[in-house]
Amino acid sequence: MSHVVVIGCGIVGAAIAYELSRVNGLKITVLDQQPPAQAATGAALGVLMGAISKKVKGRAWQLRQTSLQRYESLIPELVALTGYQIPFNQQGILMLCFAEEDFVSWEQLLKTRQSQGWQLEIWNPAQVQSNCPQLRNERILGAIYSPQDRQVDPSALTKALVAAAEHNGVTFKFGVTVKDVTSVTTNGSKMRRCSQIHADVPLDIDWLVVAAGLGSTPLTAALKQPIDIKPVLGQALHLRLKRPLGNPDFQPVITGDDVHIVPVGNGEYWVGATVEFADEAGDVVAESILLEKVKQEAVAFCPDLAQATILRTWSGKRPRPEGRAAPVIGQLPGYSNVLLATGHYRNGVLLAPATAQAIREMIVH
Repeated sequence: MSHVVVIGCGIVGAAIAYELSRVNGLKITVLDQQPPAQAATGAALGVLMGAISKKVKGRAWQLRQTSLQRYESLIPELVALTGYQIPFNQQGILMLCFAEEDFVSWEQLLKTRQSQGWQLEIWNPAQVQSNCPQLRNERILGAIYSPQDRQVDPSALTKALVAAAEHNGVTFKFGVTVKDVTSVTTNGSKMRRCSQIHADVPLDIDWLVVAAGLGSTPLTAALKQPIDIKPVLGQALHLRLKRPLGNPDFQPVITGDDVHIVPVGNGEYWVGATVEFADEAGDVVAESILLEKVKQEAVAFCPDLAQATILRTWSGKRPRPEGRAAPVIGQLPGYSNVLLATGHYRNGVLLAPATAQAIREMIVH
């Protein structure tokens, strides 16, 4: 059996482990310094902006489309296998429009999506008010509604993926630090091959998958092919209201000016997230004033949120590749058996299923 070692157990690493566990003839081990669903995954809002994104072709769109399609079968598949409850909002995403020029591009996108088999709707202010009466701001000139986009709880999903992968025979080792890697030059080739991982015990490997987010930089540096990934911090709020916003039977994700209002049930909402870049030294520290600004922007188009109780705030560092497009999926240069699945920036949850399928194809074929 081929031994595949996956380093990293956020949403991407867990999705890869589960996808590979469905392939016969593979032995799979997943290593992580922390328990599953920490770091970027633990701070994500889980908003799956696929059809409503402006990406219409190439890899950026194909990854989104593949993931959205897979999510429709993946969630019930995991629930049936594990019995876990995975909050999965299938009521779509509503994106608010604040300028007349927005509608020209949305009309073109609507036509493009129709040709690709996806549905979008353009709503005028009366339709917005009828469907979402909680939205009260004279700047709202309309909205675009995407009924096929989704939102999922990232932590619950990651834990279900781990449980399902374990059910299929995957070994997970948490609290483990990779101390070193051994690589050799293959006969008659300029390519190198990673042969062993040194963690709590040495592991002989056939494939190494690096899905460690910000931890991918030191791992690839140890292989003399560093992939530079920088942290971008995001903060979010968990709020509670006495009753659900607007129509309790219609609770889509609402987004405007890059601020998301995410219903999570029982009158509770997540609001976020900030985008905070590192300084010249590479450090990034959460600034409370920026989180307050996000809250006030959400209140501006949904005034009832001003009455909400703050249950908690949280933050996490997203891995953003330096000088190249996110995410980084593919072979590590110079290595025949090291694969990268990292640097997803703000789209780790959205693109996890498609990333997992891409890694499976590279290993199987």
